[in-house]
Amino acid sequence: MAVAVRGGRIGSGGGSVLRSFFSYRIFVSAMFTLLFLATLSVLLSSHPSHKDAVVEAAGNAHVRRSFLAWQSDPVKTRLELIHNQANNHIALVNAYATYARKLKLEISKQLKMFDDLAKNFLDLQLKQTYRTALFETEGAVDEDVLRQFEKEVKDKVKIARSMIAEAKESYDNQLKIQKLKDTIFAVNELLLKAKKNGAFTSLISAKSTPKSLHCLAMRLLEERIAHPEKYKDDEPKPEFEDPTLYHYALFSDNVIAISVVVNSVVKNAEEPWKHVFHVVTDRMNFAATKVWFKMRPIQGGAHIEIHAVDNFKFLNSSYAPVLRQLESANLRKFYFETMAENATKDVNNMKFRNPKYLSKLNHLRFYLPELYPRLHKILFLDDDVVVQKDLTALWKIDMDGKVNGAVNTCFGPFHRLSEYLNFSHPLIKEKFNPRSCAWAFGMNMFDLDAWRREKCTEQYHYWQNLNEDRTLWKLGTLPAGLITFYSTTKSLDKAWHVLGLGINPSISMEEIDKAAVIHFSGDMKPWLDIAMNHYKHLWTKYIDNEMEFLQMCNFGM
Repeated sequence: MAVAVRGGRIGSGGGSVLRSFFSYRIFVSAMFTLLFLATLSVLLSSHPSHKDAVVEAAGNAHVRRSFLAWQSDPVKTRLELIHNQANNHIALVNAYATYARKLKLEISKQLKMFDDLAKNFLDLQLKQTYRTALFETEGAVDEDVLRQFEKEVKDKVKIARSMIAEAKESYDNQLKIQKLKDTIFAVNELLLKAKKNGAFTSLISAKSTPKSLHCLAMRLLEERIAHPEKYKDDEPKPEFEDPTLYHYALFSDNVIAISVVVNSVVKNAEEPWKHVFHVVTDRMNFAATKVWFKMRPIQGGAHIEIHAVDNFKFLNSSYAPVLRQLESANLRKFYFETMAENATKDVNNMKFRNPKYLSKLNHLRFYLPELYPRLHKILFLDDDVVVQKDLTALWKIDMDGKVNGAVNTCFGPFHRLSEYLNFSHPLIKEKFNPRSCAWAFGMNMFDLDAWRREKCTEQYHYWQNLNEDRTLWKLGTLPAGLITFYSTTKSLDKAWHVLGLGINPSISMEEIDKAAVIHFSGDMKPWLDIAMNHYKHLWTKYIDNEMEFLQMCNFGM
């Protein structure tokens, strides 16, 4: 690797700046060659008589010494070798010090160490004891003094070599580049590991049931057991099947999330008594949800019916492909087998391993016409939305014969079908356009008459059967919805539905204030500790804080 050495200014008037470029290896080789020639010259020019020789060293210090017949005296030959070794390292240390100065590196401490080490070598040779006994004597050399001198020289040589080895890293660019590459690789490995661990812990935080929510469900169930006479099932109301009213479908196993959605709709409705909520939950939360709405009835005369998903007997493995697939041993292994590598494998798609994507409750949205056969239209809402305006205008929108009214989520190259479907599969490539815009579940107006006419449930079954091996798309309801309603979706104005409050911290409050429905899509749900604080108040203001069990379960709202 070539190293540039900048020459100093020549003359008092400041001469031209000399620049020379030479190889680091050539530089070191040349340095040792010059040292060898200089030493050889000194030895050969030494007179066999006891004429003094003057050796010039760093700092212009002079060491006077006499050379005897080194060929005939092995002890003095040994002294000569030790002396040469010391001088060689003086030159080498000075060379590195000069080189470091010329490069103008910020290594003043290292420069001082080199200077001090060179001075130590000189001081050792100028030491009175050694000068008298070794260099200025004309008689035999004292071997005891020589051994002591040799020991001290070797100690300093060892230190010099150690310092030079460390200093090489500062001057050998190839070594520095390799070391930097190794460091970058190691840091990148640590970053990937941290990302995987972070994604896994985030997934656990997002999908686990908070202690306070579990407590609330248990308290409500305890109330149901303690006072069964208060919570007898009511007779179905005629409003539940009245197509002239405004109907909402809400499927969730989260009691407090259900209550927030219902409260936000009713509080912003101009005529709340015309709104009907169809809530479906799982068997474990069915009783708790019924108790909640018995203890805290809906205001404004709105209507609510609550069912357990198991009550719909037509949803079985012989009819619904997703339920049949859930019985598959391979799929159970994929979702439920606990394996250490699952924590770090395929981190970008780890969320798709969540079993909820194959749950009956999550796929219930594809059976709306069969759940509510007497209705013409129904608005589907996720449990992580908040309604901020009256929504009755949605029922007046001309659907143009389409089945699904939804807000598109694509912008630029993002959120296109290519992100959700596997276009390397020939069937997907043949039937769909990868550039088609995706839309969002969470607030969807469904024309159930058009649904029945287009036979969308049959379409859903067809594609779900083909995807049993997960080669068409990864698991989830959105890819299945994008396929099922591919040519039967009407785009709604974006102000109806603003998404991302559970993942995107940069949504403007102006955009949020204009939205009819805001959606906490993402992992940071508003009922979790990891929720974004600057959005959380938009959800908590619809919590019924007068419910006594909320305080008992330490909901930190």
